[in-house]
Amino acid sequence: MKRYVIVGNGAAAAACIEGIRSRDAEGEITVVSEEEREVYCRPLISYYLQGKTDEERMRYRDADFYLRMGCRVLFGRRAVRLLSEDREAELDNGTRLPYDALCLATGSSPFVPPMEGLNTVPRRFSFMTLDDAMALEKAVDPAFRVLIIGAGLIGLKCAEGLSGRAAEITVCDLADRVLSSILDAECAAMMQRHLERHGIRFLLSDSVSLFDGGTAMMKSGATVSFDVLVLAVGVRPNTSLLKELGGDVGRGIRVGRHMETSVPGIYAAGDCVEVEDVSSGQTKVMAILPNAVMQGRTAGSCMSGGDEVFDRGIPMNSIGFFGLHAMTAGTYEGELYEEKTEDSLKRLFTQDGLLKGFILIGREERAGIYTSLIRERTPLASIDFELMKKTATTAAFSADARVKKFGGVV
Repeated sequence: MKRYVIVGNGAAAAACIEGIRSRDAEGEITVVSEEEREVYCRPLISYYLQGKTDEERMRYRDADFYLRMGCRVLFGRRAVRLLSEDREAELDNGTRLPYDALCLATGSSPFVPPMEGLNTVPRRFSFMTLDDAMALEKAVDPAFRVLIIGAGLIGLKCAEGLSGRAAEITVCDLADRVLSSILDAECAAMMQRHLERHGIRFLLSDSVSLFDGGTAMMKSGATVSFDVLVLAVGVRPNTSLLKELGGDVGRGIRVGRHMETSVPGIYAAGDCVEVEDVSSGQTKVMAILPNAVMQGRTAGSCMSGGDEVFDRGIPMNSIGFFGLHAMTAGTYEGELYEEKTEDSLKRLFTQDGLLKGFILIGREERAGIYTSLIRERTPLASIDFELMKKTATTAAFSADARVKKFGGVV
């Protein structure tokens, strides 16, 4: 009987379990979960803060998932070392887990840059896990002022989640715009105006030079008084277990198309890995749930003798703040097609006869069709792209293509 160990218990781990069970119904699966929780949907933690969801509805899989899959889960345990020659994973309590195949689904951790005086701030939090959200929920009072460091996705979702729970919310970032990693200046300005209309205050192109208790002295000379601090500067892939083995690690764990690492018997999936972005040809970390699920499934299948490949990775985001939704995917290079109004925008980027990327803000579109075109590198000459520019529709495909791709859906 084959022995499988999965380090991590997020979406990539759940998909890895399912990948293993798609080929091996009998193998022994052990999951090492640092969080003392069953797998849940992390993107929902801001909705938990808003009171729009609860722990039960945040389940990523049903209550009997582990039992049904025949898994043993070690909650509250952390893998501290891998012994590749012995094929064992050592845990923080000294336990050693033997494995025939192991998957690192270790995710990422908050990155906190050195900031003078940070240790003088009594109420400071991250915003990565459900435990973080619960701790923040208990700490915030309706009379409190909140300072959030970071105007990326995590920081802005935290700001939305705290809206109505705090008297004042200020977001600062060294970048000159919100969501700087996924939006250009014009698109970011549209999102910022919308957030400001809902009471979020911004200090951009600025950073903290010194904390003194509940006061932040900014490099611009401004002073911000606050009661609660949230650090949402960014995240770093958790790569140390493989790195300490001498495995191939860049910004993330480097893997092949079967999600295998450079160390025999060890695979990796999710936010801890770097893979090829097929829209740009670059290798990068693309820490998003759909990629994590596909990677985890591929890893699990290949760990149990399969031959699946993950070769359709692209950066993509689907986000919304106070009812204004934005969807992005791919890379923003090449020829631009654009439609825009005061409160909505659509941009499609094409190059070499392919759709390379898109940005949709405030638009009701079937964005999954655009995403599929990018992932599958569909030649635009094979579809009615003039129609597709106006609306994402299956009608732009030939009848034969619709049958193969969508089961004949029109």
